[in-house]
Amino acid sequence: MSTLLEINNLKKHFSGQKAVDDISFSIGQGSIFGLLGPNGAGKTTLLRMITGIFFPDEGNITLDGQKFEPLRDNSLIGYMPEERGLYKKMKIGDQILYLAQLKGLSKKEALEQAKLWFVKFNMESWWNKKVEDLSKGMSQKLQFVATVIHKPKLIILDEPFSGLDPVNANLIKDEIFRLAKEGATIIFSTHRMEQVEEICDHIILVNKGQKILDGTVSQVKQDFKEHIFEVSFDQAILAEHTAIHLFDLIKANEKSILIKRNEDFSNNDILQFFMHKGLNIRSFNEVLPSLNDIFIKLVEGSPEARQFNN
Repeated sequence: MSTLLEINNLKKHFSGQKAVDDISFSIGQGSIFGLLGPNGAGKTTLLRMITGIFFPDEGNITLDGQKFEPLRDNSLIGYMPEERGLYKKMKIGDQILYLAQLKGLSKKEALEQAKLWFVKFNMESWWNKKVEDLSKGMSQKLQFVATVIHKPKLIILDEPFSGLDPVNANLIKDEIFRLAKEGATIIFSTHRMEQVEEICDHIILVNKGQKILDGTVSQVKQDFKEHIFEVSFDQAILAEHTAIHLFDLIKANEKSILIKRNEDFSNNDILQFFMHKGLNIRSFNEVLPSLNDIFIKLVEGSPEARQFNN
């Protein structure tokens, strides 16, 4: 996978405060990249430097193999900010054509693409309405179309599902997957960790202006696993089956248990223990931590998080 965006040692200060403090990462073409962090972590400042709204104090940005030049490269980027930027009094059809032409499309091309997206999103009847007449969810769909209509190579989506009902959220989600499959690179920023797990293939976590985590979703979850397993059986579990030095019992039901394996033993040791007890094991599954659990652990600065980052 070729690299579309490369960030090297980016720094940005405001009144002596480090909003972005020496952050580096790269994003491959066609990937869906999650940018995560608590409020005030530096995410918005980072995105504004990537889009050319802010200039970095130090460091550099490479986009599509060249040093990033905002005026030249504006048409390569589609940015959907969390604070929406639509003109409330302007007719929707006129607005979408205007925004598409700002991104380099001719009026004919803008009209062709607008018609395609309006049909796809069932928005044909909106053409002569004004943004102020739309619900929040409808405005979200329109903002998404305005972001991607010019077929940018880099798409930045900041909380794109805010205000959307499940049907329209799935509609946008399907388009995100399709655009990535066709080669667009997507930066996805949100506080909804379950959406990140479902959509992203790679994530970084920033806190207090610094990058504290960088990796694929699957690898991050493996790195933070705690040897917790759910074991289910064909028969009921007795107390003697759970009083064992191999593991700590977290929870027990009639035919299943949740355990934390002691590090001195292996999974096979546990399986053999139950088999020697005459129990028929129906399933033995490792329970990996959610990204939400990892996010909280890292941001709160637990001892495990500090050890991981040293």
